[in-house]
Amino acid sequence: MSDYRVALQDMNFVLHDVLNVGADWATMPQMSEVIDPDTARAILDEAAKLTANLIAPNARAADEEGIHFDNGVVTTPKGYKEQFKALAEGGWVGVTANPDFGGMGMPKTLSAQYEEMMCAADISFSLYSGLTAGAIMSMDLHASEELKNIYLPRMVAGEWTGTMCLTEPHAGTDLGIIRTKAVPNSDGSYAITGTKIFITGGEHDLTENIIHLVLAKLPDAPAGTKGISLFVVPKFLVNEDGSLGARNPAVAGSVEHKMGIHASATCVMNFDAAQGWLVGEPHRGLAAMFTMMNYERLGVGIQGLGAAARSYCTALDYALDRRQGRGAKATQDTAAEADPLIVHGDVRRMLLTMKAFVEGGRAFSSYVGQQLDRAKYAETAEQRQAAEAQVQLLTPVAKAFMTDTGLETTIAGQQILGGHGFVREWGQEQWVRDCRIAQIYEGTNGIQALDLLGRKVVGSGGALLQPFAAEIQTFLRAEPGVWVQEFKQLGAALTELERVSKHVLSNFKSDENLINSVAVDYLNLVGYVAYGYLWLRMAKVAEEKAELGDFASSKVKTAKFYFAKILPRTQGIVASIEAGSDSMFAFSDGEF
Repeated sequence: MSDYRVALQDMNFVLHDVLNVGADWATMPQMSEVIDPDTARAILDEAAKLTANLIAPNARAADEEGIHFDNGVVTTPKGYKEQFKALAEGGWVGVTANPDFGGMGMPKTLSAQYEEMMCAADISFSLYSGLTAGAIMSMDLHASEELKNIYLPRMVAGEWTGTMCLTEPHAGTDLGIIRTKAVPNSDGSYAITGTKIFITGGEHDLTENIIHLVLAKLPDAPAGTKGISLFVVPKFLVNEDGSLGARNPAVAGSVEHKMGIHASATCVMNFDAAQGWLVGEPHRGLAAMFTMMNYERLGVGIQGLGAAARSYCTALDYALDRRQGRGAKATQDTAAEADPLIVHGDVRRMLLTMKAFVEGGRAFSSYVGQQLDRAKYAETAEQRQAAEAQVQLLTPVAKAFMTDTGLETTIAGQQILGGHGFVREWGQEQWVRDCRIAQIYEGTNGIQALDLLGRKVVGSGGALLQPFAAEIQTFLRAEPGVWVQEFKQLGAALTELERVSKHVLSNFKSDENLINSVAVDYLNLVGYVAYGYLWLRMAKVAEEKAELGDFASSKVKTAKFYFAKILPRTQGIVASIEAGSDSMFAFSDGEF
């Protein structure tokens, strides 16, 4: 397996040169107290050392060993305890958490880079702290002060981890039909009874306590999603002095045997009148859980990006070293018996596609992170509302497009290695397997597409798309310089996006299957346009930084490749959207 090399130069370039995050942070009182560009660089330097030197080297061995399950007890692979201890001692579990409870309070634009490093190092390991961060956020926003004071300092410190328990055997996306019950106890707590499945980190040996956030229904709950409440259910009850008390009947009944993320404990959790406490208001649990979903879904998108980045490292090393066949006459190394793979056109096509998606994805995840930061910390309500609109539009794109292109990238990396990509020694098959789940959990990519087109675009009458489109149009009114052709291409793609948006808005009422049939195509169209916008922004900045040498020239050339070889995919996507639903719904069930 190739070593993982953290793309620190590119991360800093995107943050400071392209997005100019320092200017944002300086205007945000909560941010200006804790972060500036120099501090951000120092934090990323330390994160790179942790992930590249401690976590990444153990990823393959941890995948080979997997987790062990014995009568409700989960043991994680060798090395995980030591890794998690180092993570906790460095404060990384609470990197974005509220400083009032011991967190670093870092912005999402910065934590997105750290999350990419963690996922590139080992997706399985990253999930234990990643889900904890989501649980921390949900509790910080919705739990009572009493509950926060009991749980958050220990969770932020990495002494306890957290889970999110939503899915049940019969209820995945349709959470309105969950059956887990919460019956009031005389002391103000609740008895939680039910079964949850696919619970990441539901049981493990990394920390002494696990804090479950569980969706359940009160006896008087209305039907559907309006009847769901949220409860905190600890593995061990907590005494008044903060020490651990009795074992709560919240037990792992089994673990899933999965295609990938073998070292992540994915559990079936059985709650048998387990003691829990209400988080937030009754019947408002789904809203409480969804307050951090924009962060979680961006985090899942970053899993696709991390796998892609790791795969690219390996594929590039292999293509430079492995000698097979002869390239064109101009590229032949006549002193050797064969040429390195990288001289072959098809290998270069795959490598450059990988590079374009990895670096484009890094810019896009950072851009969405910047919108999240502005939505939370911007000075004025108007600025916060404008950023929140961008977040609502782009979150499903971040989750789905980054994981779809992540899988495409890891498969390309596997293909470059040929037979060695199919066997385990080089690690490429692991990134394909680990990346695959990211298209499924936290809402399948098809659901994300329906959310984007149905709820966000059609649901707003097209209004939610307009600010993002206007931002791109403003950019395109600048002097193009040497990018005349690319400016025209991006402008044309944006025009087509706006045109097909109007087409769907005009026809969805007369064709009830239209939105469902074209939603995935539509999301991909938005993704390619967004990446094109960010690639031009990066290229324009790189042009002016000749002092960066090969880094700058590579950035410019990769932008050229994106517009020559990848953005043209939008032409076929537009045609598919315009074809509507007729060809899909002409079949009877028996004709399948």
